[in-house]
Formats: sequence, structure tokens, C-alpha cells
Amino acid sequence: MADASTADRSFKDEHCVDHAIRGKCSAREVDLLLVELASRQHGVVARWQLLAKGVGRGAIDDRMGRRLHPIHHGVYAVGYPVSGIESRWLAAVLAAGPDAVLSHRSAAQLWGLASRSSHWSEVTRPTYFRSHPLIRAHRSLLPADERTVVEGIPVTTVPRTVLDLAAVGSRRQVERVLNEVEVRGLTDRLSIPDLLARYPRRRGTAALRDLLCEGAEAGGVTRNDFEESFVPLLDSNGLPRPQFNADVSVAGRFFSVDCLWRRERLIVELDGLATHGTRQAFENDRERDRLLMVDGWRVMRITWRQLCNKQVSIASDLRKALTRG
Repeated sequence: MADASTADRSFKDEHCVDHAIRGKCSAREVDLLLVELASRQHGVVARWQLLAKGVGRGAIDDRMGRRLHPIHHGVYAVGYPVSGIESRWLAAVLAAGPDAVLSHRSAAQLWGLASRSSHWSEVTRPTYFRSHPLIRAHRSLLPADERTVVEGIPVTTVPRTVLDLAAVGSRRQVERVLNEVEVRGLTDRLSIPDLLARYPRRRGTAALRDLLCEGAEAGGVTRNDFEESFVPLLDSNGLPRPQFNADVSVAGRFFSVDCLWRRERLIVELDGLATHGTRQAFENDRERDRLLMVDGWRVMRITWRQLCNKQVSIASDLRKALTRG
């Protein structure tokens, strides 16, 4: 979807805008301008946008309830009320003014890093803006390299979004978002470590640094490292050893799995970023898990961090899974 650029306007739209700026926009031209703005802004426009283009206050007021339907103070849906979450996000940004962007949890949802929610929207702008039940406001001066446009909505970049989440979310929430960034392969010229250097004392940076360090350690773990730690766990808990790096045939396809208990039809995958952290690997793993499940196999995934920190619960779960098998 196009952003706020006006480069692709037709001659007719440019003519209308030119007349509007001179205060000579006819009723038809005002309506054309509304349609043009709404078509690239998820069906919403702001009063300050219309005034900036020369549309008179009277022309705006005359269309209230007919062509313009209030969403927030000074922000309207064009033609009919809108309910899409993108429309609500952009309406919140427009309500906060021309320098505002979607941020924090709402930005994470727009980037696909968190589940979408239909509750309030979060925005950031340089000056104070009062929050209300539908908009949660934050104040910060964002440099150009910390903001961008996605689906026509001004929003914080992925690294800045993660930094903001670290200040308001739990460690577990931030860890999940970092994992999604890794899996989706979302990169930016300005990295998260760059932002940590830029804002060394910002709230949440200490926890974020710890998570990045843990991720770097896990990313360098090899399959042999996993096996060397997994075997002692099995032996010390009296659990049978599996076949390592075994092949399984499903629906005419062969899959190599990390740990296989063939009789119990149990598979354990030892997940590390080095082998499972790319977007394609993420897709392939889920497809394989689906085919294996349909064929009657049970798949358990264990990460390096879990193997290091949750050995008791892993051993207990394995014992139950093998017994049921």
C-alpha cells in the first residue's frame, strides 16, 4: 500500500489541491480531495490535513455526519465509519499530529511481531499528548533513522520498536519479539546494538542486552553441542537413548530428525538458531511437523536455553511422552 507520498496523483487531483491551497476549492473538488486522501490513508483523514490544503472550516463542518464520521477529535472516516485495525492505527497517529508515529505494542503488531489486538493504539510524538481510552501516548523525539512507513502508516522501525517494548514489556514478551525478528529475517540499517549505544541508560536496556547476549550464545551452538548435553540428561534420569540423526519416511518423503524413538513414535528436535533460525527453516520445520503429526508421530522441540535451564521439567515431560508411546 502506498505511503503519504503524493507523487502518483493524477492531474485532476493536483488541480484540486492547487485550488484548495488558494482557498478556491469547489464542493466537488473538496469531495475529490477527500476521496484521494482516504484512498491512501485507510479511509481516514485529519482536520489539520484538510486545513493545510486550504479546505475551509465551513466545508469540513458541512460534511460532518454525512461525508465525515468522527473517530477521534479532528480525525474522521470518509464516507462511512471504519472498523479495520489499520484504520484505527492511522487514525490514532493522525490524532497525535503530523510528527507522530505508531509505536510500542501497536508497532510490534503492525510489523507482525505480536498478535494483533483491537484495543487501544500506542503512538509517540515529540511533544506532550494526552492519552485517552483509545490512544496511549508516549513522548520522544525520534530521529529519521528510527521511523519509517509501513502499509501507509508512520511507525517506528523494527529496532526502535524492540527498544520501546523493552521499556514497557516483560522479559518474556521481549524475548518472543526478538525471536520473531530473527525468524522473519527483519533487518534494518540501524541495529538494536546501535540503539543500545545511542540510549545506554534507557529503561529496559539492561534486560535487552542480556537477551541479545543469550541469543548470540545460542546462535553459535552446534548439533554436537546439543547431543553432548542431551545424552547426560537422558542417562542421569534413566531414560532410553534415541537414534540420533535418523531418517523417517512420511508420505513418500524422507526427513532427517535429531532424536528418534521409533517404537514410541516420538521425535525430539534440538532447536538452535544456527540450524532453525532462518525464515525458510521456520517454514520447512512447520510443514514437516504437520506431515509427521498426520502420520502419527509426536514432535517435541527443545531449545538450547531450555536444555541448559529446565532439565528437570524436560526429563519429566520426556518420561511421560515415552510412557504414553
